[in-house]
Amino acid sequence: MQTTVRSPGSSEFSRQDLPFTLKDVKAAIPEYCFQPSVFRSLAYFFLDIGIIAGLYAIAAYLDSWFFYPIFWFAQGTMFWALFVVGHDCGHGSFSKSKFLNNLIGHLSHTPILVPFHGWRISHRTHHANTGNVDTDESWYPIPESKYDQMGFAEKFVRFYAPLIAYPIYLFKRSPGRGPGSHFSPKSPLFRSNERNDIIVSTGAILAMVAFLGWFAVQFGFLAFVKFYFVPYVIFVIWLDLVTYLHHTEDDIPWYRGDDWYYLKGALSTIDRDYGIFNEIHHNIGTHVAHHIFHTIPHYYLKDATEAIKPLLGDYYRVSHAPIWRSFFKSQKACHYIADQGSHLYYQPEKK
Repeated sequence: MQTTVRSPGSSEFSRQDLPFTLKDVKAAIPEYCFQPSVFRSLAYFFLDIGIIAGLYAIAAYLDSWFFYPIFWFAQGTMFWALFVVGHDCGHGSFSKSKFLNNLIGHLSHTPILVPFHGWRISHRTHHANTGNVDTDESWYPIPESKYDQMGFAEKFVRFYAPLIAYPIYLFKRSPGRGPGSHFSPKSPLFRSNERNDIIVSTGAILAMVAFLGWFAVQFGFLAFVKFYFVPYVIFVIWLDLVTYLHHTEDDIPWYRGDDWYYLKGALSTIDRDYGIFNEIHHNIGTHVAHHIFHTIPHYYLKDATEAIKPLLGDYYRVSHAPIWRSFFKSQKACHYIADQGSHLYYQPEKK
């Protein structure tokens, strides 16, 4: 099969053709965008916690099956917003204090069963290798030969039910990268000097699981399902939907070997418009600037994006299509890449 080569604009998207450097991009962004505000970051954290607590209070008070569907969607969405706060902590863009980042990161991620340090480290790998077919960590494409060897269950989760994949990923990693639990300090995902961090985060998760078990015993399994499990599932769907759409589009290039380098890979993502949810989930859909400079706090991403758009030109990707239309389009068009070649694009499902 021939490798498909496409590009933004009329020029071939290769190392020598990028008309700007990482230094140029950084110079275009106002300096304040790189300076996190502890007060502002904490305000978002406490706002999310306050809304989550309020939703629980209303649901418990009403105890109405007419209200529960509204509660489930709203609370699952707020779990996702809380995850994004922890996401800033993992990048060090919440504050310049490592202690505060780790503390708020655990307070944000542990209640939604995300091991903060385990996620932080694998996500660091993703950012350092975005767009690299061989070394990216999240939602990377599968070579055609591997795709042909995948069994039904693996294909079903990866291509037909990707919105439930995240808990599986935490335990098993993604296909083609070998074993790698986010909970084990001996996982190949982590360096030996990071094992204590993993123990801390996994211990926090075990404590949360114990609390949920106590809650189910104390108040009944149905209460556990109503107040935690269904909102958690909605959160997982949000997480998988948004992260999938960050990097899965049939005109986003992927690279192998010497054709990849950091800035080119960082541009292999796309900004998307989530409408009324943009502010609720802290503008995580504003993703191009985030991948170039992940230390920009979420509340400055729109400012940074507007600053770099004139410089990036056609290399900046944005979609204003409805999110579910984009999802189903990518789900149909993005299944595998060619086994050979260094500049690659997703190919559609085989008939």
